[in-house]
Amino acid sequence: MADIATRLRLNAVTKNFGSTEVIRGVDLEVGDGEFVVFVGPSGCGKSTLLRMIAGLEDASSGSIEIDGKVVNNLPPAKRGIAMVFQTYALYPHLTVRNNMALAMKQAGEPAADIEARVAEASRMLSLEPYLERRPAELSGGQRQRVAIGRALTRKPKLFLFDEPLSNLDAALRVNTRLEIARLHRQLKATMIYVTHDQVEAMTLADRIVVLNAGRIEQVGSPMELYNKPASTFVAGFIGSPQMNFIPAEKLGVADAATIGIRPEHLTVSTTEGQLATRVMHVEHLGADTNLYLESEAAGLITVRLFGEQAFTPETTVFVTPNPLYLHRFDAQGRAVA
Repeated sequence: MADIATRLRLNAVTKNFGSTEVIRGVDLEVGDGEFVVFVGPSGCGKSTLLRMIAGLEDASSGSIEIDGKVVNNLPPAKRGIAMVFQTYALYPHLTVRNNMALAMKQAGEPAADIEARVAEASRMLSLEPYLERRPAELSGGQRQRVAIGRALTRKPKLFLFDEPLSNLDAALRVNTRLEIARLHRQLKATMIYVTHDQVEAMTLADRIVVLNAGRIEQVGSPMELYNKPASTFVAGFIGSPQMNFIPAEKLGVADAATIGIRPEHLTVSTTEGQLATRVMHVEHLGADTNLYLESEAAGLITVRLFGEQAFTPETTVFVTPNPLYLHRFDAQGRAVA
């Protein structure tokens, strides 16, 4: 971070709701132009943390800095942020054009500037044909693009996205995700994005912040987290299908309590191998085949094989982990160096 200007800094930030501590001493720096994704299971505090950055929730303690200025006591409109919500939050009686222009009009900006920014945002998001429509006349994907366009026209210091794709169907999620990634490249803007979907996190982020029970579990690039998880929590959350966890003694490993091995790093044989298993279920995905295996020694084991593979449920197969890809964890679930 030393060679990149810091756009956002969180210093020992906490949040309590009554006696319940939701955010527990978060420290984080986000550089200018970074795309940072907050990810974690429901209830981990990721949306609460985003709302604190936006000024929609007050921090119980600690400081929030944007461009080196502490903003704890500033209202959302004074923080230089724009937020895109899961629920679009569009005004139903306004056209697309007026929804995108509203914040600028309220700020008293010149009409020519408003028109130019709306035109630029609508061009970037392919919204020109819909500028005179109202939200009810748009699809879910188009409404989300309008919400993003409204954020673009404000030219904020920080773009904040709160699970913006969760209301879209699978195909629209992919298309909108690609549009957000393209926008980030074009704008070189600082974006913070909240999701529970680790695929979104892996495909969008420069860095991922994995949250667990209100604390940061690990921060790193997508492949750093995938290849060098700091804990069983991160290892199990990042990657699909999930990493397998096997008691170390079952594999003859003495310097760890648990061994993690990703599904693609297991080989399968019908004749011999390190662990005997029974085929429970086979997922035929075309490009891949996922095997779900039951092992007396290690419980459920998932294997990912390339291409179409023929295996029959209730048959016995043997699996062997690739020793080059073993992840070692201690009894507390932390990675062993």
